[in-house]
Amino acid sequence: MTEDDPVATDDLLTIGAFAARARLSAKALRLYDRLGLLAPAYVDELTGYRYYRSDQVERARLVALLRQLDMPLARVAEIVEAVGTDGALAAERLAAYWAGAEERFASQRALVGYLRGRLTGRDPAMDATNGTDGTNSMDSPNGTNGADGTNAADGAGAGACGTFVVETVDTAAQVVLTQARHLLVDELPAWIGASLGRLEEGAAACGGTAGAPFVVYHSEVSLESDGPAESCVPVADPDAARRWAAEQGRARGAGVRVEPARRLAYTRITKAQVAYPQIAAAFEAVERWIAARGLEVVGPCREVYFADWDAAGPEDPVCDVAFPVAS
Repeated sequence: MTEDDPVATDDLLTIGAFAARARLSAKALRLYDRLGLLAPAYVDELTGYRYYRSDQVERARLVALLRQLDMPLARVAEIVEAVGTDGALAAERLAAYWAGAEERFASQRALVGYLRGRLTGRDPAMDATNGTDGTNSMDSPNGTNGADGTNAADGAGAGACGTFVVETVDTAAQVVLTQARHLLVDELPAWIGASLGRLEEGAAACGGTAGAPFVVYHSEVSLESDGPAESCVPVADPDAARRWAAEQGRARGAGVRVEPARRLAYTRITKAQVAYPQIAAAFEAVERWIAARGLEVVGPCREVYFADWDAAGPEDPVCDVAFPVAS
């Protein structure tokens, strides 16, 4: 008898017989064994032949079905282990994986649309300023205007670039608490929220926040390039900020610096458009607007988050995509 012989011995199934019942290959079963997903019921010490029980067929089929979802093996293991003790937990883990997969598919679908626009020469920009009612929204929810909540410049340089409306704003010098990190684009959303949260906690000991938080990109952050990115929160009390940085900043990986007065060219985007790659179209629109007017970029680009992120809906304006330009 060989290992792949499709016969049963002592109430056990050879790997060949089991593979036929589970509708899997013997090669796949050996892989599942090696990865700890489906161990044989018995392995002959002399021959090394694997034998399985008939009640393992359902687990084998489940592993195969989960793999058809392109699920990583570690996630497959989490689900199949939960099945035996808590089916509801297994279902929750499957739902959580699929929600993440659908979010990834949506982002990839948007990226394909964006790239098709670029490849065919059409404007790849997405509507970043018009609300669902067709009105134009250039003011933040608190009624202020400009990338940091200050009054905009006279608007003489404002104009449209594709479907994005680009304006300029003059900002005053600010003392900011900062935290910088090298990271890739898929790490950005979680890190931005966490780092700004930590800095806003520190700002409470520095007279409170004195402006909209923002994230500066000192170099490109993408799937291959890791920045760095720098989160910044303006504070009201410069002396307290310096004391805080000296006493607690190092433990939090944070510091303090002065953000100089700048003129920013910016466009306003909604919460839905903050996601990559939609936001890339906004950055490119501002860059094209700057180039068309012969302006000079004099600093790293940034995202200014002027609205309550958690309270905002997908179509609510939440962020200004901006480049410093020579005034």
